[in-house]
Amino acid sequence: MTDDTTIISVRRLARVYHMGAETIRALDGVDIDIRRNEYVAIMGPSGSGKSTMMNLIGCLDTPTSGEYWLNGTEVSQMSDDALARVRNREIGFVFQTFNLLPRASALHNVELPLIYAGMRARVRRDQAASALERVGLGDRMHHKPNELSGGQRQRVAIARALVNDPSILLADEPTGNLDSVTSEDIMSVFESLHAQGQTIVVVTHETTVANHAHRVITLHDGRVHSDTFQRAA
Repeated sequence: MTDDTTIISVRRLARVYHMGAETIRALDGVDIDIRRNEYVAIMGPSGSGKSTMMNLIGCLDTPTSGEYWLNGTEVSQMSDDALARVRNREIGFVFQTFNLLPRASALHNVELPLIYAGMRARVRRDQAASALERVGLGDRMHHKPNELSGGQRQRVAIARALVNDPSILLADEPTGNLDSVTSEDIMSVFESLHAQGQTIVVVTHETTVANHAHRVITLHDGRVHSDTFQRAA
């Protein structure tokens, strides 16, 4: 069990894959605690386990063994349906591919999670508009993705991730499809959201992205290699 200040707690977390006769320990007994309003980067080379870690934190996969507590609830033994409910309620995802509907406005793209949640039209539009305001796109909410720059499209994706007021914002290589100037712009959005109280976990192989986080956890061969605080949260 976790205390009230801990949002993510994993204990002896392991994920093993069997490929023919070969056994791959993608994660091998990881212990991590992440507190509310932390801004954490998870780094590591290819094969280090960071993508597996993201899938487990994001409730997209279940561990082979060990415990995962999210916002005070143990999710490591949940069924797929229960995990989906937790995922929709607790986690906002941002990916390097923006995954926007090309014919829908920014506002409608951000509304989508609320439509699936069955929220009334006026309430969800207000909530979606507020999320777009938070990422600096209040004047672009009726534009379609092809009328927006790459950075603006990623801002729409971030707004969509925020619209359900998730416990954590989980970003996987969020600047992978952007140039360096636009990448810095997107990282400033994350910094602003963190300043507003949002817990953020970024999975990246880029040092320039990780440098924006307040804490960097590096994985190597499925284990925590280092856990460094770069500045106070």
